[in-house]
Amino acid sequence: MTQTIEYYNLHAADFTESTLHADMSKLYAAFLKHIKAGAKILDMGCGSGRDSKFFIEYGFTVKAIDASAELCKIATERIGQLVECISFSDMSYENEFDGVWACASLLHVPFGDLPGIFGRIAKALKENGCAYVSFKYGDFSGYRNGRFFTDMTEKTLENILHEAEGLKIADIFKTRDVRAGRENELWLNAILLTSAN
Repeated sequence: MTQTIEYYNLHAADFTESTLHADMSKLYAAFLKHIKAGAKILDMGCGSGRDSKFFIEYGFTVKAIDASAELCKIATERIGQLVECISFSDMSYENEFDGVWACASLLHVPFGDLPGIFGRIAKALKENGCAYVSFKYGDFSGYRNGRFFTDMTEKTLENILHEAEGLKIADIFKTRDVRAGRENELWLNAILLTSAN
């Protein structure tokens, strides 16, 4: 993960510019239909703070975290509150959030570490909690473009969640990348609910 974090530290401004204006409305809607008004959301790997800003403007309480110190600085300025620089493996939240938003962030976690991270997400959520996660679609695992990626299919995600326990899939669907020039890239999106649901 160190090389990936360093990539984002070095390219924070360019990454922000390339992702800031992406139309996330359909993904927000899929997530928020499971979240009550004024709920508390954890934005895992918040990047530029784009999504945190949206949630805050719509009245949600947001805790934003990212492992890149440079992106934390950008996001802190954007959302007007401190963004904590923390890795997913160091998360220790318990029964704290109504929702977890992990948009294009868990895809940097090695496959073997994902069950543990999903376990931390389940622990962070309150009863009847909801999480949104997204991965590039496929079965690749390794470095590309200076960063580590774990791609995902419906089956591999199901297998990981079976191993992790605590979360179940409420919805799983593919989308095309909304950024200009990248429409041929497919993403796997999933809405996960705590198993008590």
